Amino acid sequence: MKPKKTISERLTVRYQLVVRNEENLAEKSTISFTYAKLLVILSTVFLFIFVSSLFLSKTLLAKWFDPKYEIAAQKKQLIFLAKRLDSLAVEENRKELFIQNFQRVLRGDTSSGFVDPAKVLKASTEPVKTIGNMKLAPADSLFRKEFEQSQFSFVSLNSKYRELQDVFFFTPITGFISDKYDSKKGHFGVDIVAKTNEPVKCVADGTVVMSSWTQDAGYVIAVQHHGSLVSVYKHNAGLLKKVGSFVNAGDIISIVGNSGEMTDGPHLHFEMWYNGNSLNPEDFVTF
Repeated sequence: MKPKKTISERLTVRYQLVVRNEENLAEKSTISFTYAKLLVILSTVFLFIFVSSLFLSKTLLAKWFDPKYEIAAQKKQLIFLAKRLDSLAVEENRKELFIQNFQRVLRGDTSSGFVDPAKVLKASTEPVKTIGNMKLAPADSLFRKEFEQSQFSFVSLNSKYRELQDVFFFTPITGFISDKYDSKKGHFGVDIVAKTNEPVKCVADGTVVMSSWTQDAGYVIAVQHHGSLVSVYKHNAGLLKKVGSFVNAGDIISIVGNSGEMTDGPHLHFEMWYNGNSLNPEDFVTF
């Protein structure tokens, strides 16, 4: 009677698989194996298939068949859109507050409740210290004095405004300059003499933030551009755009005229403001 083999002996017994030709029984190939090697190979294949299936079920197959994955993806998208909407609402409120305060500046109303437009937009460029005791010209309007008292400073072009040098500005109107920019004299723009009823063009893309009548400057229109830049056009005969209208560079926004008390003939008074500071338009625009 043969003794029984142990498990280890059964696993280590060597076997040979022979492949023969069915017709002539010629030997084609042989494969040597043991049960131990066969178990290792089968375990490896099973483990590979299991891990691959698990990976696919959590990634590619989940996108196709698992509704939870789609729900989670939609929730992430909703959270992203909600945050985006909140940021847009905050930005819209800041822009609206900026427009309201800038309109009050142009009207000369800086009473209680006035907020510095530059602070509303949280500009990174801090205004320089206020120039002391500037005397305004008699012909300048009253709201200029109020504007100066609101802690805005008026500086000449320096390195802070180099980014504007790369922007192409349209000429608002063709003519000759009768009065140049001089902040010390209280003249914060240039006066361009042109023909009566000549169209006035917007210098760059932007949104109209003011389009109304003032006693001193007559028909006034102001446009908010990219980067806290504002252009102002005064003494017009008529205005062609309303507040909130988006205008492209070169669009006609008004007609040159002689409106307002502080004028002595048909001309356009053109100003540029950047982060609450007045700029010399001749540094950017060719008239």
